[in-house]
Amino acid sequence: MTQKLIPDIVIGRLPVYLRALTRMLSQGRQVTSSQELGERLGISAAQIRKDLSQFGEFGKQGTGYDIEFLTKKIQEILKVNRVWDVAVIGAGDVGHALANYGGFHQRGFRVTQIYDNDPEKIGTDFNNIRVMDIQEMKKSIKKAGIKVAMLTVPAEVAQDTVNDLVEAGIEAILNYAPVNLNVPQNVRVQYIDPAVHLQNMTYYLD
Repeated sequence: MTQKLIPDIVIGRLPVYLRALTRMLSQGRQVTSSQELGERLGISAAQIRKDLSQFGEFGKQGTGYDIEFLTKKIQEILKVNRVWDVAVIGAGDVGHALANYGGFHQRGFRVTQIYDNDPEKIGTDFNNIRVMDIQEMKKSIKKAGIKVAMLTVPAEVAQDTVNDLVEAGIEAILNYAPVNLNVPQNVRVQYIDPAVHLQNMTYYLD
């Protein structure tokens, strides 16, 4: 079964399962069930079984899932059984926070490059990573073979920046800029806009 046949919504739930399983492992747990996972995550047990069955048989009826085994399998599916180098574009407050976030490495990611166009930030260190001039971005990212970027630049320059990232070989972008981006079909973009998520929730408030 090829990756393209798996619905995006299923892929989107796998990291949620992985996070729950990793937490169970840290608690010394060895076995779980789709019922328990469902109760923890607010997802039906049937949905979890259906999602996992897209990739094979990972548990046995009556005995449940071996947590360590299932964790490793989902890591393999998501390709986070390795560490991906990541470039952060924009050394403002969000970029600074991302560079200093300690949770990426244990989940398969490592910030190795940071770029900005502010002369006062270029040459400074963020968590022992030197901020580089954004003019060097295409050449340096291409040379390093980086495939993943986190974009924290202003909306008005986001599209031009993304065009350069695509030319540099970036194939996965986590976008914090409050704007939709146009990218080739082979480039994946995830949007992180806190205001949008807040607006989604305030609809339900009295």
